[in-house]
Amino acid sequence: MIGVIGAGLVGANVIRALVACGQPQMMVSDTNAAAARRLAIGTSTKESQVHAASTGDMFSADVVVLACPGPHMKASRRLVDAGVSVVSCSDDLEDTLAMLDLDAVARQVGRTLLVGATMSPGLSGLLVRSAARDFDAIDEAHVAIHGTAGPACAQQHHRALAGQSLGWHDGDWLRRPAGSGRELCWFPDPIGPRDCYRAELTDPAVIHHAIPELRRVTVRMSANRRDRLTARLPMLTPPHPEGGLGALRVEVRGWRHGARHIEVVGVVDRVAHVAGLVAAMSARRVTAGEFACGVRTLGDDESPNESLISDLRDTGIQLHEFVGSAQG
Repeated sequence: MIGVIGAGLVGANVIRALVACGQPQMMVSDTNAAAARRLAIGTSTKESQVHAASTGDMFSADVVVLACPGPHMKASRRLVDAGVSVVSCSDDLEDTLAMLDLDAVARQVGRTLLVGATMSPGLSGLLVRSAARDFDAIDEAHVAIHGTAGPACAQQHHRALAGQSLGWHDGDWLRRPAGSGRELCWFPDPIGPRDCYRAELTDPAVIHHAIPELRRVTVRMSANRRDRLTARLPMLTPPHPEGGLGALRVEVRGWRHGARHIEVVGVVDRVAHVAGLVAAMSARRVTAGEFACGVRTLGDDESPNESLISDLRDTGIQLHEFVGSAQG
């Protein structure tokens, strides 16, 4: 049984992806019970039954996907203590750092806590690990993100421009002002080039946990002048309820055949759709026992990374490689 907490855009996409894969039994809960019931009724089939449930019912699940607004740390701790594996979609930095400290707790009860199973973080770590196959050794990973999944995600990204970015630099964590460090990043069409800035996002923490040999890990998000000027104010206009088209860009640097080499991979799709697919495919693999116990992040040595990349390709996610990204 797979449980999903959150019936918003990401949670709905998780449920739809699980139904499309033929998952036989699911349950969904939300603070808006009517929304959970509508989602359950609208997605159930003869082969895949979705039940509206209470939060307390989630303790009977094998794995629970937290697709609700954060923080997720307390809910993750309660579920893991009760013997339930967890897949978290949180993209809040402090929340993520707190969950990464729960490794001993998860190992003690023999359960998996997968942290950051979305587009960014999540798919970003998978792409770094996948690109590493073309290198003799990798030492840098630089992530850029454009777009948001929905209202809660948009609010989080708005706050991210007002905080402090976290980056891994030569063996130490560096915090720098969000909204600084402008860089023109090229995303797959139709997004194209966008000005991107440092932001208080979680990818460096998640990717460093997965691939500790990296010497440098950074993340930037696209923003315009208004985004940066109003980052410390309440959002001036309500976020779009459907999120919209977004993109992910992952640049990996390292060595191949004795020379410096760069690979750039990108994805363009609706952010909520990709996030839901990543979380759903991860939950299925957790249920199948393919993740090791303890705290896991996508891209680490004890996660089924290649299987997940294959799962995502099978759902129609296209990976775009930037031609000419290699350097001799």
